[in-house]
Amino acid sequence: MPKGANQKFKLYYLMKIMLEKTDDEHSITMPEILTELERYQVSAERKSIYSDMQALEKLGVEVIGEQVGRTYYYHVGSRQFELPELKLLVDSIQSSKFITARKSNELIRKLESLCSEYEAKKLQRQVYVSGRIKTMNESIYYNVDFIHRAIQENRRITFQYMEWNLERKLAPRKDGSRYDISPWALSWNDENYYLIGYDAQAALIKHYRVDKMHAIRLSEEARQGGEAFQSFDIAAYTNKTFGMYGGKEETVTLIFSNRLIGVVIDRFGREADIRKVDDTHFRLRVKVAISGQFYGWLTGLGEDARISGPEEIVMDYLGYLKRLTAIYERENRGGDRDGSAVCSQDEGV
Repeated sequence: MPKGANQKFKLYYLMKIMLEKTDDEHSITMPEILTELERYQVSAERKSIYSDMQALEKLGVEVIGEQVGRTYYYHVGSRQFELPELKLLVDSIQSSKFITARKSNELIRKLESLCSEYEAKKLQRQVYVSGRIKTMNESIYYNVDFIHRAIQENRRITFQYMEWNLERKLAPRKDGSRYDISPWALSWNDENYYLIGYDAQAALIKHYRVDKMHAIRLSEEARQGGEAFQSFDIAAYTNKTFGMYGGKEETVTLIFSNRLIGVVIDRFGREADIRKVDDTHFRLRVKVAISGQFYGWLTGLGEDARISGPEEIVMDYLGYLKRLTAIYERENRGGDRDGSAVCSQDEGV
């Protein structure tokens, strides 16, 4: 039999055929293998294919042969990723807000190369998440990589920090002045990446949304704030910082109806300081960053949640509620404008 033009790549093409054309539900016969090899301009005999399959085993590609009647069928057994694992990864990519639509498609195509062409079709699925808007900023991937490099090399970074304006465009804060921050960690919170770093000028630990960081540069200066991060607990920091809005840290005591126990555990974890108050209520003592975001979260729980201490936080929260009430009272003087002043609280918490 004459040699094919790509004969020296026979083992590679055999592996490619087996990985792409077979899986646990799809097999291939020896004549079909030889035909597929011919498409790559590779000629082969049955005996050599058997030896090549043994070589694939040594390379970590498990080839299983099964006899049905007088015919042998071959397929790849275990793979690096099982189909349910790939589906999980695809669903995570599609439902992630910070990954752009274009980048999502690129990543999914790469995942498809890890399974057979038949299984790849099963990965072409769509996960719908209510209200999900994909970001249009692809620089986040490079920003994350840049920050990791700075952390590994123990170097500070400088950048411009952006914010949305009324023209719906991102514009730099502080008239474009560059921030000089020592990066120490990256955190994933509320569908966004955050840099957690040390601001030496303010002598404070601060956080910044990575997708709003622009023109990041590596500094030649070593990081600062190492002592502040020696006992720093990122999980605790993100739990007490609602929506990653900063504020003065206080230990507060909250009273909840029992039906909100799932909400509280989801937010603060199973190890939170929770105690029974009576048959219908429980108490939570937790350290939080006092902010409008925290008060808004509490208000959203309605009559089933309240602050019981300390007194100054109770009074501050009452002031927050009075200020909100005053805004609506000013805007609605003269009567109800839309006739829909009453709304019901969702009970599906």
